[in-house]
Amino acid sequence: MTLSIIIPCYNETATLAAVIARVLAADTRGLEKDIVIIDDGSTDESVATAQAIAKNEPRIRVVLHGVNRGKGAAIRTGVAEALGEIVLVQDADLEYDPQDYAKLLEPIVAGRADIVYGSRFKGGESTRVLYFWHMVGNKLLTLLSNMLTDVNLTDMETCYKVFRADILKRITLVEDRFGFEPEITAKICRLRPHPRLYEVGVTYAGRTYDEGKKVTWRDGLSALRCIVRYNLFP
Repeated sequence: MTLSIIIPCYNETATLAAVIARVLAADTRGLEKDIVIIDDGSTDESVATAQAIAKNEPRIRVVLHGVNRGKGAAIRTGVAEALGEIVLVQDADLEYDPQDYAKLLEPIVAGRADIVYGSRFKGGESTRVLYFWHMVGNKLLTLLSNMLTDVNLTDMETCYKVFRADILKRITLVEDRFGFEPEITAKICRLRPHPRLYEVGVTYAGRTYDEGKKVTWRDGLSALRCIVRYNLFP
């Protein structure tokens, strides 16, 4: 079996090479790696970095968006390009650690789960102490999402989401930015029969805005809109 790892990238020169090295070294429970980097209109050296690494690594493909379209649009492109039976989303920064792949994949490989979310609030190895109000916002958005989907997630907004590809490709995604997170959560919870959804705790080393963090309060409002739209007006 093959694991497709989708890496959306926008202006991540400082971390991209290190992320790719960690992805290549990660334990994937015996699954072959199919790595798809989607550069979303970067204006720094991200494209050159990705292409230089891919030139010597046949497991890596680089797909270019001519202009910045957003993380959700990059993930849609990655899903269309994915060759594996299992699909995992990996950010191009160093906030999430590919060393967690083994425990993210275990419930699916063992046949117990169809989808696994990696929770920052469920007891990973370590979590960097950062913004209080970001944590509050994430938990409030997760709570509202849970109320409408009737599931008990602890971290709906997490980057680490792993899917059986046959289930993921049944879903039509439309959100271009960070609204992908509540959109995909609402849509998988509406599938019949219900996919088996699991969570595992993951390590999280969040960034400050000076270090390149891109999510803002506007994305929180957009997430709220998406929770309402895709749960109440599917």
